[in-house]
Amino acid sequence: MRGHILPLGFLRAGCSAVVRDLHGTKDLRQRLNNLGLLHGTKIDVVKNDAGSPLIISIGEGRLAIARAMALKIMVEEGS
Repeated sequence: MRGHILPLGFLRAGCSAVVRDLHGTKDLRQRLNNLGLLHGTKIDVVKNDAGSPLIISIGEGRLAIARAMALKIMVEEGS
């Protein structure tokens, strides 16, 4: 069964997901791609506290993502 698709900013710490779509301007989408957030990329949410950036892990690396940016990254939960 497939998970729900929702903005990355809605996931709690400890959740895993797969990137399904990127919203925003062409420049923003390109920046996210350059950071490794490509369609099909598996990510894990390390930290998601209200009012602060999200920390996610991609493979062996970690990224801090601004909350506004995280709301434009659509992910499939539990993949």
